[in-house]
Amino acid sequence: MKTTTLLAASLISLPALAEAPWGNADPEAGKTRHNESCVSCHARMYGGDGSKIYTRDGRMLSTQLELLQRTAACNAQMNSGWFPDEEAEVAAYLNQTYYHFKN
Repeated sequence: MKTTTLLAASLISLPALAEAPWGNADPEAGKTRHNESCVSCHARMYGGDGSKIYTRDGRMLSTQLELLQRTAACNAQMNSGWFPDEEAEVAAYLNQTYYHFKN
């Protein structure tokens, strides 16, 4: 019975994944989290405000899912302690601001 309930719940959420892997995450909350946790590291890596990490030639991300995975990897690497919904907020912000990936 639990398996059926979990399966039904996961199927209900599939349309949200079709929109973006981060669902309806709030990009404004992601902006705040990004500015608090990401900017200083990126500035050390690329100088200035660090936004070159997102706009440089040869950037390695090409899909929404890759962006979400990279956000999760940075979270783990830097031990930021974000929950998956917070990673999703940052990914939504980055997509809205820099990447503009479509579904």
